[in-house]
Amino acid sequence: MIGKQLVLTYVYLLNYIIFSSGVILYNKWVLSPMYFDFPFPITLTMIHMGFSGLVAFLLVRVFKVMSPVKMTFEIYLTCVIPISAFFASSLWFGNTAYLHISVAFIQMLKALMPVATFLMAVVCATDKLRWDVFLNMVLVSVGVVVSSYGEIHFNVIGTVYQVTGIFAEALRLVLTQVLLQKKGLTLNPITSLYYIAPCSFLFLFVPWYLLEKPVMQVAQIQFNFWIFFSNALSALALNIIIFLVIGRTGAVTIRVAGVLKDWILIALSTVIFPESLITGLNITGYAIALCGVVMYNYLKVKDVRASQVLVESIPERAVKGWNLEKKSSDLYTPDTTNDDDVNGKNGSAYDQTVDEEAPLIPPSRLSHIGRSQLSSHTT
Repeated sequence: MIGKQLVLTYVYLLNYIIFSSGVILYNKWVLSPMYFDFPFPITLTMIHMGFSGLVAFLLVRVFKVMSPVKMTFEIYLTCVIPISAFFASSLWFGNTAYLHISVAFIQMLKALMPVATFLMAVVCATDKLRWDVFLNMVLVSVGVVVSSYGEIHFNVIGTVYQVTGIFAEALRLVLTQVLLQKKGLTLNPITSLYYIAPCSFLFLFVPWYLLEKPVMQVAQIQFNFWIFFSNALSALALNIIIFLVIGRTGAVTIRVAGVLKDWILIALSTVIFPESLITGLNITGYAIALCGVVMYNYLKVKDVRASQVLVESIPERAVKGWNLEKKSSDLYTPDTTNDDDVNGKNGSAYDQTVDEEAPLIPPSRLSHIGRSQLSSHTT
């Protein structure tokens, strides 16, 4: 007989796949001129940040569901603000890509997330250059290049936006480790939204005022309250679901779910958006990139297991007060996006793709695990 906890775990995983794919497709539908026709990605991202920040404020300050952490002005200035700036940038660039390239091609480009995170980690000296990992990164890059070459509606502007968003997200993840981990700051999904969402909203206000406000003509804007409310609510729900999934499953399970979600999303996008065609070369390139990602994941899981064996073999007294060094590239991202906003405890950077609504602050459990999507979490 299947245990209740196992059933609950699979329900969480199913909800993760549904909500993660749904938020990405929903954002594409809202932004695309061919559908809802709201071609203002910065505005949409600001709605997400404003809604998430408001909900977090109500839960923390009004209903007091949880208490805020001890946030000093120094920590906010040196940690929260720079992390929020790169987070806002990754969402801005990632969402803008929807206006130029297909969801399927965006998911294929997100295979570059491990490459970007590894490079940023090496540059920031939070990880060391290893030739086995480097060769996997080359394989991923070759796969993405092949996939790009096979793209029928290849758009340079959209590709540049998406790749820039991926590197902004990678740098944000590395900074999360370098800055917050050193401060010993612990944030859960709600408290991280409480601090980071308002700051990201303010950063997005500047490009919105300069780029979108001048061209927004109120008479031509379709503003449907329920569309934007449900869209923002879906993004917030995804944040909580990712946090719950990470808390109940292991590295391998999350990775398999992330890969399954990517393939489902690519297939669904071609059905929901018929103009988004994929070719055999697209699939071949993505398969090559995926092989590199799988090998990279294998190496990281192997490293983590070796570290755990080492810790278990050391006497308890010798372990006290000693913390294993956490590397940015040792952590797992469910998908990842460039997706928007979920948070766990302070930790490190992700090494795979990021969902449209990817975690703001990775849960500490990820440091033991070593999707896209996730990110990019972009919205």
